[in-house]
Amino acid sequence: MTPALIGASMRIRGEIRSQEPLQVDGEIDGKVELQHSLLVGPNGKVKADITAQDVTVLGTVQGNVSVTGRISIKDHGSLVGDIVAAGIVIDEGAYFKGSIDLIRNQPVKD
Repeated sequence: MTPALIGASMRIRGEIRSQEPLQVDGEIDGKVELQHSLLVGPNGKVKADITAQDVTVLGTVQGNVSVTGRISIKDHGSLVGDIVAAGIVIDEGAYFKGSIDLIRNQPVKD
C-alpha cells in the first residue's frame, strides 16, 4: 500500500487519523492516530503523541509513541518522549531521550 504523503512544504496543526500508511516529510503539530505505519522522513518534524502499528523515525519526533509492533529510530533520527512498543530498534547515531515500556503479545487463553 502506497503511503499518504505530507510533503516537505506542508505544515499541519491538529489531529490526523488514518487507516492507511503515512509518510511525513513536512511538519505536524498535534496528534497522530494510525491503523497502519508511520514513516517520519529525514526532514520530517513531528510534535505529537503518536499511536500506530509501526513507526520509523529518520527525522525528528517530540512526543510519546505507542505502537503495537516495532519502532525504529534510524541513524540521525531523533525521538524525545516515552515509548510503548512490542519491539524497538535504535541505530548507532540516533538520539533518544525518554522511557521505554516493552509489551508482550499475550496468547489468548480459552
